[in-house]
Amino acid sequence: MTQDPQNDPQIPPPPPPYGQGTPPPYGQPGQPGWPVPPPGAYGVSATTPYGIHPVTGIPYSDKSKLVAGLLQILIPLGIGRFYIGDNKTGVLQLVVTIITCGIGALWPFIDGIIMLATDSKDANGYMLRS
Repeated sequence: MTQDPQNDPQIPPPPPPYGQGTPPPYGQPGQPGWPVPPPGAYGVSATTPYGIHPVTGIPYSDKSKLVAGLLQILIPLGIGRFYIGDNKTGVLQLVVTIITCGIGALWPFIDGIIMLATDSKDANGYMLRS
C-alpha cells in the first residue's frame, strides 16, 4: 500500500515560493520592531540617502570633499568652508587673508589639502562624500 506523498505526515510540506511566505511577527509599520527595508547600497536608507562611512558609521553629507577641497585650493579665501557650512572658520580665513594682504591665504590653501587627504566633516558633523 502506497500513500500519497502530499498526505504523508513524515514528509514536511514544501516551503512557499520566494516572497510569498508569511510575514514576520514584527507588528505594524511604524511600530517598534518593524523591519527596515534592505538598502540599495551599503548603508543607504531614507535617513541616510548618501550612505554611511564603513569604518566610523557616520552618515555621508550631501557636500562633496572634492568640491570643498578644490574651492579652498583654487580660491583661498575660505570659500570651501562656506560651501560645507562652516561659516565661522570661513569668515576667519577670509579676514586673515584680507588683513595680511594675501599672505594668510596659505591657511585656506593648506586646509584644502587637508580636506582632500583626510576624512573631513561638514558643519553638521557628517562625513564629506568622496
